[in-house]
Amino acid sequence: MLSRYLPVFLILALLAEVLGTIGGFGSSVFFVPVANFYFDFQSVLGITALFHLSSNVTKIAFFRKGLDKRLLLYLGIPAIIFVSIGAFLSKYVNPGMLGLILGVFLIVLSLVFLIFKKLVVKDSNKNAIAGGVLSGLSAGLLGTGGAIRGITMAAFKMDKATFIATSAAIDFGVDASRVVIYYYNGYMHQDHLYIAGLLLIVAIVGTWIGKRILAYFSQEQFRTLVLVLILIIGIASVFSDYIKM
Repeated sequence: MLSRYLPVFLILALLAEVLGTIGGFGSSVFFVPVANFYFDFQSVLGITALFHLSSNVTKIAFFRKGLDKRLLLYLGIPAIIFVSIGAFLSKYVNPGMLGLILGVFLIVLSLVFLIFKKLVVKDSNKNAIAGGVLSGLSAGLLGTGGAIRGITMAAFKMDKATFIATSAAIDFGVDASRVVIYYYNGYMHQDHLYIAGLLLIVAIVGTWIGKRILAYFSQEQFRTLVLVLILIIGIASVFSDYIKM
């Protein structure tokens, strides 16, 4: 089936990469629903991890000057630890209900920050750790945790370059951890390797396009854009998982 629709799949993957770069929280939140049309859920997890790994290497190269070392420590380490736990549990948990809960959570949280624009989440290590735990667990279980991490980082109101570079660096550690577990879980297949190679090219081109588009957004516009994209992701997630139930 995929060979017949490969051009469409790659175009959708490119769009997911561009939007993921603009939003700053990675392509997986858009790519997972696309890949679900072509592969079984476990294969989606494996392919998404490989795609995201190459995507984040590209983002780090393009935005390398903006790393926030404190968030790498307090948000990144919990995310890496809990993605391993989530990846292990993915064999035993029904992803449909979790996806529905995640979608509702993203809708409520993004609406709160969009409506109450002056609302500020305290820029604290405790909040960073909580965001890391939730995003890591979600990434391991559902294949995507960038939206949770994105909404955490958006609350801290950091500049665009720091947001994207830090998010990509954390994601790289998360993806490297779950790739190993997904491999041992049997989620990766030899006949999918050529797809991973094509997606590497998609990641480079999509990140470059996304970076060019970002130059036209102010800092406040960027934060609003992140929240709107997360709202859309939440609605799509709820609708998709509700239909499957």
